[in-house]
Amino acid sequence: MTCREIAQFLMQYTDGELPWRPRAMFNLHLTMCSACRRYLTSYELTVELARLSRTPDDEPVPASAPEELVRAILASRPGNP
Repeated sequence: MTCREIAQFLMQYTDGELPWRPRAMFNLHLTMCSACRRYLTSYELTVELARLSRTPDDEPVPASAPEELVRAILASRPGNP
C-alpha cells in the first residue's frame, strides 16, 4: 500500500470499516512509514476536536491537541468573531 492509498482509506480504517486484507496492508504500511503514522495521528486528533466542538464547553480539550487547531475550531463556532 502506498502513502496515497493510506490517505484514501483513512476514514474507513479509523471507522473500523476497512476489510481485513486492505486493513492488514494498511497496518503493515504504518509499521514502515513514520510520515503516515503522524498523518493518522493528526487525522484522529482532528476528528476528535471536531467532535468536541459540538459538545458543551466544559469538556476538556485533549492535551495533545495543537493550540492553533483548537483556536481555529473555537473561532469557527457560531457567535465567535
